[in-house]
Amino acid sequence: MSIRNGSTISYLARALLGVGFATTACIEAEELEAFADDDVEFRALPDAPLPTSTSESGPGQAFHGGVVATTEPLAAQAGAQILAAGGNAVDAAVAVQFMLNVVEPQSSGLGGGGFMLIHKAGATADKTIVIDFRDVAPNKATLGMFDTSLSSDVKGSSGYAVGVPGTVKGMLHALEKYGTKSRAVVMGPAITAATDGFNISSRLAADTGSSRLRLETTKNSLNKGYYAEARAVFRPNGTSLKTGFKLAQPKLAASLTAIKDRGESAFYSCTDPSGIALALVETQTATRSSNSGGRGRIVCTDLQNYTLKVYDPSDTHPNALHAPLVDTYHGYTIVSAPPPSSGVFLLHMLDLLEALESRWKFSIGAGNYEFGEYGTLNVMQEVMRAAFADREKWLGDPEFFDVPTAGLLSASYIQSRAGLIVPGKRRSSFSAGTPSGASSLKVVQKQADPELSELEGADTTHFTIIDGQGNVVSVTSTISDTWGTGLMVQGKGFMLNSQLLNFNDHPVGTTSNPGPNDVEAGKRPRTTIAPTLVFLGSKMVAAYGSPGGTDIINALLQVTLNLIDHDLELKEAIEEPRISLDSGSSGADTEVESGFSSSVLSSLEKLGYDFDSVSSIGAVQAIIAYPDGKQYGAADSRRIGGVSGLNLK
Repeated sequence: MSIRNGSTISYLARALLGVGFATTACIEAEELEAFADDDVEFRALPDAPLPTSTSESGPGQAFHGGVVATTEPLAAQAGAQILAAGGNAVDAAVAVQFMLNVVEPQSSGLGGGGFMLIHKAGATADKTIVIDFRDVAPNKATLGMFDTSLSSDVKGSSGYAVGVPGTVKGMLHALEKYGTKSRAVVMGPAITAATDGFNISSRLAADTGSSRLRLETTKNSLNKGYYAEARAVFRPNGTSLKTGFKLAQPKLAASLTAIKDRGESAFYSCTDPSGIALALVETQTATRSSNSGGRGRIVCTDLQNYTLKVYDPSDTHPNALHAPLVDTYHGYTIVSAPPPSSGVFLLHMLDLLEALESRWKFSIGAGNYEFGEYGTLNVMQEVMRAAFADREKWLGDPEFFDVPTAGLLSASYIQSRAGLIVPGKRRSSFSAGTPSGASSLKVVQKQADPELSELEGADTTHFTIIDGQGNVVSVTSTISDTWGTGLMVQGKGFMLNSQLLNFNDHPVGTTSNPGPNDVEAGKRPRTTIAPTLVFLGSKMVAAYGSPGGTDIINALLQVTLNLIDHDLELKEAIEEPRISLDSGSSGADTEVESGFSSSVLSSLEKLGYDFDSVSSIGAVQAIIAYPDGKQYGAADSRRIGGVSGLNLK
């Protein structure tokens, strides 16, 4: 059984016999090979717009037993296998995350981190659980450690760019507290795929040609020959892998098995017999030959002391610093991840659009503000510029800096920022404002330069899952750049992140008064990661997220508008072309995908906007749930994408 784009439907589909399972890679329906066998039926996925009332019934056929939307079909099937075996959305999410380390190792895995939102069926928006498993700076990190003239590529591929990884602890905590299945069950698909091998996707095949797998080909005392470890797996004999190549990863399988057997100690304890922690510490001491100061600074105690940041409203004393952010937009409630995530700026942009509508008497979705029209693209670019100017100054780790989240979303501040925007015009530049709550903060000495500080890697991943009971999990995880640092842990089969380059490389503060995103020991770097949920009344009706570096919140903004204002069905809302602008500076260009009217873009250029054509902005994976129990899912074709669902009827 195969799909034309080279993805292969694995043995996992057979586990779903009799549960009404349907699956597809994320390609157009007419490209899908039409066939069926006794086990599983393949067809175009059901689709629907966002519900507009809590009594509305979902249209047409839909899934009823759960949906898994991911960037890779094999990962979607792994999640669906767990749902079919009686697992809940958290069980399936943990299975997906470990499977992605096998089938999409260039984007996420054991050596990275991220954010998870969990919605329990029947809970209200403010009861969302947050697990921040973001990578952290080791204890020996210092303010100016990246402040050199070396390129971001050299710094990002040196061992000191590695943050203490949180993925393993985050997944195991979620499973233990909110899941129902054992580690052996949820990790089984990943261990099997790593042991027996799988036919690699076209995306993974293309990324085996990445420059991150071709670094430091001559061994010396700085690189220690460690950069060759990943090459041996993904570029054997110095050549890229071909689509469909059957790739087995026995070292990764052994690491996964150790975690399955002994839990987090297998990864975080240097005394564990697996040797994973010791190998991780040793591997990140390698650095580029041109960067003698770039040795990694993680030691065993950094791993041992790694702590998740969790918000659970059922806890006796929930940590308010890490509570989900809740706001409204056009009758819906939007929930997103807290700092150092950029969820606050997704909500900020939506608030700005509402304020502009009220001030200038227009409606997104109508007239000159329909999808892709001059007015829509104009105001979207302006709110992006305003939001990113504030993000540069105010976003950081709330454990280290009092991020003025409430002030950024306050009605008075939104009105003041909206007053800077005039529809039909382009403001010369945007600087950060001073939201309420910021006046008591230490003064940041200078504004970060977005051209220097926005180094967030775009090769992240996102997946969204709903189970048959309506529990939802939305996860964005990453190792930052494609292949992270390019360092694979010696003998353990997984890549190490380059997350610490998400800090300002040139500090904006001082040792005694560091900036919100300056490097500090134990601090989490800011990120545009922003898994998001949408509620209508008390009902959770949509969940989504995206990879894409600084494009993430701009991609999510547009999907939100497509669903709520442009009334598009889920698949179309995800597939429509996007723009992205991540700086308030006067000379910043707007990234633009193909598909917009050339006359509209020409008119916008006359206002002063400059456009850079790009192949993709983000890659959204999403689900929609109707109050009557009908469920829908879609995966973005900007990546291969995979959607698997149960009980189609």
